[in-house]
Amino acid sequence: MRKTTIEGVSFVTAVVLVTAAFVWLLLPYYGAILWATILAILFRPLYRRLFHRFGGANIAAGLSLLACICIVVLPGSIVLASLAQEATSLYQRIDTREFDVSSMLQQIYDALPTFVINGLQSLGLGDISEIQNSLTSFMGQLAQAFAARAVIIGQGTLQFVVSLGVMLYLLFFLFRDGHSLALAIRRASPLKDRYTDQIFAKFASVVRATVKGNVIIAIIQGTIGGVMFWLIGIEAGLLWGVLMALLSLLPAVGAALVWGPVAGFLLLSGEYGKGLALLAVGTLVIGMVDNLLRPQLVGKDLRLPDYVILISTVGGISLFGINGFVIGPLIAALFVAVWSLFSDDQTIA
Repeated sequence: MRKTTIEGVSFVTAVVLVTAAFVWLLLPYYGAILWATILAILFRPLYRRLFHRFGGANIAAGLSLLACICIVVLPGSIVLASLAQEATSLYQRIDTREFDVSSMLQQIYDALPTFVINGLQSLGLGDISEIQNSLTSFMGQLAQAFAARAVIIGQGTLQFVVSLGVMLYLLFFLFRDGHSLALAIRRASPLKDRYTDQIFAKFASVVRATVKGNVIIAIIQGTIGGVMFWLIGIEAGLLWGVLMALLSLLPAVGAALVWGPVAGFLLLSGEYGKGLALLAVGTLVIGMVDNLLRPQLVGKDLRLPDYVILISTVGGISLFGINGFVIGPLIAALFVAVWSLFSDDQTIA
């Protein structure tokens, strides 16, 4: 009995150590693996239709992969390239003082009502020249930091290309062998079959809700905001549109953090037509997109309170970068699902 116990513990220890080593080996490309899994889940219905139509797994997987490249990879690469060019141009203009932050701030200060100016003075913010110098210095440091990181970004291009290749290569096999891989994981899982099935189902539903729902809504809101900025003559419309799209991923925050202050600046600057137009579009169009589309796109797939989604999203982004907007809610949803299963078992027992 003792020998059997030692052998069992040794085998479990070996399994844990080998698994940990394998996970450590994959960590440099966890983002590629994550997005390959996400795209495989989202485009799985397309793969099934192609498989039934052509009757070959390789053909269906290849066509599904081509669809992912055309729908996701190529447009995303074009947007990233344009965004990098626009951001570089804006930072260069700030660095060379072509984009005069001081005059812009002075214009806003002159347009403020007297009681607001008195309030700023009571808070020790009445010296506009000091504020101008601080803001200009901050913008200069930001531009300098961006220029210093340009070399690092260029050196990371090869890493990006390799990660993209790993993602596409893995995606093909996830399309082709995804079902058999899921069955293998289910057989190897030490949990009961119903536990494993529910966790798999929750994982897939959270991925669909987070990406299909939140990302589509963010893209729509960012596109509307960026186009509106371009129409009223705000510089770097693409940059602000992407920023609005990113902020739209956060519940209760949203794109208003970008278009709201810009609309206020335009109104204070005396450009009432542009300011009111941006305010109207932001409130009636951008603000309503979330209320109208989220129930249709997300539905009940992500049954989490808004405050849980917000905290998990912010926490995920702080830990994992941009990938955190998926990983954060995913961990939160799996946490709720596992504890719900545990609670149900305790109630039954």
